[in-house]
Order: sequence, then structure tokens, then C-alpha cells
Amino acid sequence: MTAVHLHHGRSTLALHLVRDGDGPTLLLLHGLGEHTPAEPPAAAHAWPGPVWGLDFTGHGESTIPGGGGYTAEMLLGDADAALGHLGSATVLGRGLGAYIALLLSGARAAQVAGAVLVDGPGINGGGSGPTGAALARPATDQAGAPDPFALLELARDVRPPDYAMTFVHLALAGSPAADPITVAAMARPDWLVAVRAAPGVVEADAAPALEALAAMHSSG
Repeated sequence: MTAVHLHHGRSTLALHLVRDGDGPTLLLLHGLGEHTPAEPPAAAHAWPGPVWGLDFTGHGESTIPGGGGYTAEMLLGDADAALGHLGSATVLGRGLGAYIALLLSGARAAQVAGAVLVDGPGINGGGSGPTGAALARPATDQAGAPDPFALLELARDVRPPDYAMTFVHLALAGSPAADPITVAAMARPDWLVAVRAAPGVVEADAAPALEALAAMHSSG
């Protein structure tokens, strides 16, 4: 895969061209502990345009910072850097990437032409509120990606439903897509239950959702 290297804070991010194409751009955001796949996922096989995938900080070919300090907002900044390079995109988020896709769809509503949220590692996060103030360290000396600190800290990431809903409202108000958020995940942590219940959020399988978003581009 061809990779473009971007910068967010102290991180160098690998943004991979998974497959070229003529048409709208699809951005893949992977799950916790994963990296950009070598081929588009099955749901995106019919996507007509280029398919790009971002390796989050601490994953794949992107920077592994010393000492951890991972948050969803840190990864949102990674995704925003990718979107800044691409200009605009439809986003397919898997697991942890589904949560980041939701945040991105609200934070950059005018540039995200639909976000499709699918199952994968890290979709649950750490629940709706803090569970304790104890600090934890990885019980491994593993070197390289995925960063053990990322696996530990992002699995404990707090995701209040009302916080997620802020980004839903922003996406619904500002996205160029008629259906800016599609829930295709079977897992339903509290944040995703709230998102799915919001008027204007739709539920569908990922493949037809992406086909509908691609058709919106071709008819727009």
C-alpha cells in the first residue's frame, strides 16, 4: 500500500491508500489494536472511489509515544489530520474507529459525507463514567505496535451518552449526507444505544449504507 505521512502533535501518522478509484473518498478507521487492512473490507468492495485507511497513533506504522496518554480525543485529532489531507470523505469506522468516526462526523460535519459505524475491537470503551482513580500500567514489555498503553487506556476510555449525542446533533445539522450517521454494529454499549435512538440516525447493514452514500455523491 502507498502511504502518506502526516503530522498531528508529536505523532507521525501513516495514511494508506488501500485502493485507488475514481469518485468520492472513503476513509477507514480501524479497531483497537488493529491497523489499516491491506484490502478494503467486504462492506466497501463496491465503493467506487479511492479507499484510504489511517493508522491511529500507537497502531500500525504510526508513532508510538512514550508513556501512553491515549484518549479518544487524541485519536479524533489523528482522524482530523487525515480528513484535512483528503479534503472530505465518507467514514467507515470499526470498533474504536466507530466511536472516533462518530466524533469526527460531528466535529467536521461539513467534510464528512456520512459515517457508518460497525462492530470491532474497542467499541465498548470503558463505560459511561469513571470507575476508579487507580493508575494502571501494561503488564508487558512488548515493543512495537500496537502500543500496550493504547490497548489499556483506550479500553478504559469513558464515553458518556450525552457527550456522544453532542456530536450526533452537530452531524445531523451540518453534514451534506441525508443520513449522516448509520449504525451497522450489533454491539450496543450505552453511547451507541443513545446514538441509535436519536431521530435522524438510521440502522442498516454496512454494505447497503455505503452504496447509498456513494449514490448520493454520484447524484449530487
